[in-house]
Amino acid sequence: MDADPKVFVISGPSGAGKGTLTTEVLKRVPSLARSISVTTRRPRPAEKNGVDYYFVTADEFREHIRKNDFLEWAKVHGNYYGTLKSIVEKELAAGKDVVMVIDVQGAISVKKMMPEAVLIFIKPPSMEELRKRLKERKTENEAELERRMKNAEAEMKLAKLYDFVVINDDVNRATDELVGIIQSIRSKS
Repeated sequence: MDADPKVFVISGPSGAGKGTLTTEVLKRVPSLARSISVTTRRPRPAEKNGVDYYFVTADEFREHIRKNDFLEWAKVHGNYYGTLKSIVEKELAAGKDVVMVIDVQGAISVKKMMPEAVLIFIKPPSMEELRKRLKERKTENEAELERRMKNAEAEMKLAKLYDFVVINDDVNRATDELVGIIQSIRSKS
């Protein structure tokens, strides 16, 4: 076991497959813990509070901001998202590497606070494929879809700030690549 646990930050545009890839990685990489984010957005079908996210009200979220409870937080697509310091610190103290699935703004904030964090950007194979994925999941109306596409264009430009970029053109291949990156970083310690 690594004496110096690592923080892996996975981000990219909505619909790139961050959650899917992370779920697969967690099945294959031992002693890797997923940090569960706090959000004010409504749960999607099949999402569970405390498993996928901690779903809170805007007032509860602002109270966490006031108390400086967040490692990072941002307002994205009209909703607040954040990572509680206590969750990450607890996993690191237990000797576990932590994977955070967060937006690009949050990833850049984490890197400033934790320069040792490893940033991994998940990229769709094309903008057309991204639009198709967002439409197929049927969780956004047309205006929200357009906002996510516009944000995706800006987020893609920030991929150059990341340590690694994984193109999610095939879930199995992209998972293999992500697992390889994590294992490679872990073995260097």
